[in-house]
Amino acid sequence: MIASSGPNGPRNPCMANCCLDEADICLGCHRSYDEILAWHTMNDAEKLALVDSLKIRAEQRKPY
Repeated sequence: MIASSGPNGPRNPCMANCCLDEADICLGCHRSYDEILAWHTMNDAEKLALVDSLKIRAEQRKPY
C-alpha cells in the first residue's frame, strides 16, 4: 500500500505489515495509530517530518 501524495510527494511508509503493539505503534512502519489515520490529511512538509522521525523511532524500537 505504498502511495504518494503527488508525483513528487512523500511516499506512504506503510509496509503492508500492519500490527499494532500495546502502545498502538505499528510494528511494520512504526507509525502510531493516530499518525496512520492522519497521513491523508497531512501536507508534504508534515509527511516528510514524520518519515524522518520514523527512522529514529525504528532504531529506538529495535529489539536488540
